[in-house]
Amino acid sequence: MTLTAGGVSMYTRAQGSADSQDRLVDQFAPLVKRIAYHLLGRLPASVQVEDLIQAGMIGLLEASRKFDNSKGASFETYAGIRIRGAMLDEVRKGDWAPRSVHRNTRMVSDAVRAVESRLGRDARDQEIAAELDVSLEEYYAILNDTAGSKLFSFDDLLESGTRADAHSDEEPFGGLEDQRFRQALVEAIDTLPERERLLLSLYYDEELNLKEIGAVLGVSESPVSQLHSQCAARLRARLVGWRND
Repeated sequence: MTLTAGGVSMYTRAQGSADSQDRLVDQFAPLVKRIAYHLLGRLPASVQVEDLIQAGMIGLLEASRKFDNSKGASFETYAGIRIRGAMLDEVRKGDWAPRSVHRNTRMVSDAVRAVESRLGRDARDQEIAAELDVSLEEYYAILNDTAGSKLFSFDDLLESGTRADAHSDEEPFGGLEDQRFRQALVEAIDTLPERERLLLSLYYDEELNLKEIGAVLGVSESPVSQLHSQCAARLRARLVGWRND
């Protein structure tokens, strides 16, 4: 078969695009591994890092195909959204959390919302425990049991504020709604107790793991996990109008 001049031009562009995609995948493959290990630290032991990396590579490939540099975002930012989204989707498919975890997650968020509505201020640990009619030790045990779910749920909150941007050209009205949600999330975070705001900053901005955050806060890893679970519960309670569990 003989290619016309136009056919040669199309083939050359396609080949160049494929080469560009391959370079992006090679360059940003380490980003997949970094995000995978960062997520792994807050997921149950049943989740394997290899599964996260595999899902993340699919997200990276998708990003390399769909990235449009005219949108203004850097490829690393765009790819990070796609990679994290692919990994979170993979974990959701596993449905690893038993019903009791989901039930306790809602129960804690409902208790936080009830206390804060009644008192008009941040709910304290003892007050949440009293609302649940359990001891403080039992409340902390509930937080530990739901830690993976709560952290993952908070990632859902963050992801819902970023994924629509990646698809905004396909769902423009969804993007507008998403911008409003992100603003609500930012405002909710600003109202958190100072210690919880610091934790979120260290975890999501500085990308420290729970052990490293514990060193900064002067506590062990377990209280950090509990604090993050409680922080997520507080946010879910304050964003109840946006999320229906």
